[in-house]
Amino acid sequence: MQSTPAKPGRGHLLLLISPLLAVLIAFLVLPLVWLFRASFYAGEGFVERSGFSLAHYQHFLFDGYYLSVLVETLLYGVVTAIVCAVIGFPVGYSLARLPPQRRRWRMIIVILPLTLSLVVVVFGWVAILGRSGLVNSILVASGLFDSPHTLLFNKTAVIIVLVQQTIPFMILSVMSVVAQIDPVLEHAAANLRANRFVTFARVIIPLAAPGLMAGFVLVFVIAISAFITPMLVGGSRIRMIGSFIYEQMMSSMNWSFGAAMAFIILGAGLLFTALLNALAARRFVRR
Repeated sequence: MQSTPAKPGRGHLLLLISPLLAVLIAFLVLPLVWLFRASFYAGEGFVERSGFSLAHYQHFLFDGYYLSVLVETLLYGVVTAIVCAVIGFPVGYSLARLPPQRRRWRMIIVILPLTLSLVVVVFGWVAILGRSGLVNSILVASGLFDSPHTLLFNKTAVIIVLVQQTIPFMILSVMSVVAQIDPVLEHAAANLRANRFVTFARVIIPLAAPGLMAGFVLVFVIAISAFITPMLVGGSRIRMIGSFIYEQMMSSMNWSFGAAMAFIILGAGLLFTALLNALAARRFVRR
């Protein structure tokens, strides 16, 4: 009789993943713990590493200006996620319904922007939307504009660039879930005299809700943590908390206040994500 191989015990599994755990602890957990501790320093944190104080959190939470920046940052994340959902869901659905060979090449096109440096992408958009850029040249040549306009340093430009940066996550999340939905369900809805819109709204969207929500959360988290895009595309007119954290850390060297802002936006993002998941579970899972 042929003996079956023994299953590895917990000790062997722990030994196998120990290098990965060591890397995560050294380069993710410990820096986060230190940053969290730095947010409670009484001084600036980079020089005065002693004491325990809630002054930095109080300074942020009881200042109307910083609270308005926090709310505006969350709104940017919500708007970016909604636009990505509207554009990305049909694209992800169409990719999921393609044969594997054709889908592979289109997935490469979707993933390709993620292989580029974020700085390169942002500077490319600055060149495209600049006064002498491609968009202004086309609009002036077509007669829509008499002279070049300032297309940068506004909310629309920031949303456009954020959508371009994050929409692959929405497309891939939707595609991975829709690919598991049996097309027979769509045919059954059609046999019951449901048109395409009803089938899409009553069958596809409820079944693809987990992928849609996962993409929404991914896009939202990436958008609210952006700092290069609002700095270069939005300029001083656009207020997002990522830029404020960068300025506190790198320019003012106020690490404690910057760390406090980082954990405040982290908490706000986790709270929003939890509420979104709770609403989605109540809407789709219980149903």
